Amino acid sequence: MSENWLNKVNWSKEGLVPVVTQEVSSNSVLMVAWMDRDALKLTVETGKAVYWSRSRKRLWSKGEESGHIQNIKEIYLDCDKDVLLLMVEQVGGIACHTGRHSCFFNRLESKQWVVVAQTIKDPKEIYRK
Repeated sequence: MSENWLNKVNWSKEGLVPVVTQEVSSNSVLMVAWMDRDALKLTVETGKAVYWSRSRKRLWSKGEESGHIQNIKEIYLDCDKDVLLLMVEQVGGIACHTGRHSCFFNRLESKQWVVVAQTIKDPKEIYRK
């Protein structure tokens, strides 16, 4: 299979591209992460979200520890070809490592950040290290 489609992405000088992950059933933005060529290729091959962890400096499959995987439904490349949008089915309803549905749970109200989404599951129960 030709990999010309990977060459269409405008990768950063670090070889990365930002990824917005959105839940297909609710249209909620779940998270923003990064991918390199290998992560995108594995995501397409497996049908499950694989990202590049800048902090760990390695590939990580979403849900590898928590079990909250993301099944890929659609993948989009923006007009400048430098941002990806993943439309996913979020298994378990939790995308955030804090145990919330979405990583976007702090809303700015009167110049203060307010938590507007409750924890679905205690992270200590999700990540047993």
